[in-house]
Amino acid sequence: MSNDRPLRVIYTCFPGGRHKVLTMSYDDGRIEDRRLVEIFNKYGIKGTFNLNSFEESNELENKYLNERIPVSEYKELYKGHEVACHTSKHPTIARCPDEQNLMQVLENRRDLERAVGYTVRGLAYPNGSVNEKLTQMLPYAGIRYGRTVKSTMDFAMPDNYMLWNPTAHHNNPDLYKLGEKFKALFKTQYLYLMYVWGHSYEFTDKNNWDVIEGFCQQMGGREDIWYATNIDIYDYMTAASELRVSVDGDFAFNPTAYDIWIEVDRTSYLCKSGEKTMLL
Repeated sequence: MSNDRPLRVIYTCFPGGRHKVLTMSYDDGRIEDRRLVEIFNKYGIKGTFNLNSFEESNELENKYLNERIPVSEYKELYKGHEVACHTSKHPTIARCPDEQNLMQVLENRRDLERAVGYTVRGLAYPNGSVNEKLTQMLPYAGIRYGRTVKSTMDFAMPDNYMLWNPTAHHNNPDLYKLGEKFKALFKTQYLYLMYVWGHSYEFTDKNNWDVIEGFCQQMGGREDIWYATNIDIYDYMTAASELRVSVDGDFAFNPTAYDIWIEVDRTSYLCKSGEKTMLL
């Protein structure tokens, strides 16, 4: 059989046909998260908040008890964002026994899920502590991605979601320059990710809340950027990998629960969940 149709160029896109995504990740659940969430909501920014569950164990050092968000506040405060694991007691887990690491994560997951009412599947490694064995073990505890503290200073999608390196910490002196560089990206043959992380209490410690307010104002409200949590990105990209496109590139079937966007010869298509889409 002869090939009477030219080969087509088909790209995975983010929702809305976009090719850029911004995500934020903040650790430890300190009381400054209240102000940070307000700023995110003001500018339409989505964040992942990686929380311990010390309060449930009643073993947190007294000096920190009044500085952390009560677990009872998690569900309402972080609504519209993502709550993810940070282990129960914040150990340097690469130094700990395997079974204890699993318990640190599973107990943390259980406490968080009871608090927020949905499945918790992400993790930020406490103290940035991770090794290959952990990345292989944690999926058995229901963890689908793990964020490191290694800044890449670029906008690449992760090769391995269990070793998800952020773009930069918010205290990076080039944060605003990185933001402008990200906004200027226009080549739609690539997917671009800007990932900023930190701890909300650092804004109080350094008296520089203007940094995050200015960054969110700089980056918010743009039609060409998808604002997503960490798990939003993982779930969407996982679903996109399941899209079934015909050899001729004339139709695609989406077997997943997510609507998936693709670009075919510079034309955007929405492939709805459970449907066959003709790619004209």
